[in-house]
Amino acid sequence: MIKINVDKEFWDLFPDAQINVLVVKGLDNKVDGSDTAYFEGLLEKGKQEAKTHLTEEPFSQNPVIDEWRQAFRQFKTKKGARSSIEALLKRASQDRDFSPINPLVDIYNSVSLKYAVPCGGEDLDVIEGDLHLGKAKGGEPFFPLGAETDAPALPEEIIYYDDEGAVCRCLNWREAKRTMLQEDTENAVLVIESINSEQAKRADQAASELKNLVDAYFQLESKTYTLTKDTPSVNVD
Repeated sequence: MIKINVDKEFWDLFPDAQINVLVVKGLDNKVDGSDTAYFEGLLEKGKQEAKTHLTEEPFSQNPVIDEWRQAFRQFKTKKGARSSIEALLKRASQDRDFSPINPLVDIYNSVSLKYAVPCGGEDLDVIEGDLHLGKAKGGEPFFPLGAETDAPALPEEIIYYDDEGAVCRCLNWREAKRTMLQEDTENAVLVIESINSEQAKRADQAASELKNLVDAYFQLESKTYTLTKDTPSVNVD
């Protein structure tokens, strides 16, 4: 059994935050070429929906961007780090295409775009001990995709972490290769982050759609949880 726990230090910074969690078990995440058109369509639809959240110029003045930039100023970050949703929305604003990666990632990226909320996912089977979201002590090992050297977390950076090190740095800015969702992933945890009540409304809608899409495609029954300051942890069996 794994516990997913959002530490007190996170709630001290973001008391109105909410973390929507989806746990998926027994899936087959292998890429099936016959489904390419489906995922291309899903991502294209998400991209077009994303543009409805981008009504201001310059790009940084859109509330969905500005709110997360302000949030990132409240903790130590690596220079240039931005919320994962900013990267997706930037590509949408430039009308760039989104190429399919693997089924689970494609589904959560499409939902992230549509509702303008940060989403991320990890392979449950390679998490060591419990999965936490909280402040780094500093020095937690971190190897992102393509890196050959350690890029450890900074003291007081907000990270996802387990007993082995950092899982995602700066919330969902960048994830470790060790726990990333791959084609051989069979059990996964997906998260959607929000830091205020308006974002939480969209996050709840996103979580519902995410569950429906995941359950329908993989033909299974996923489980959802909502973590708040009053309910900061859940046991996943």
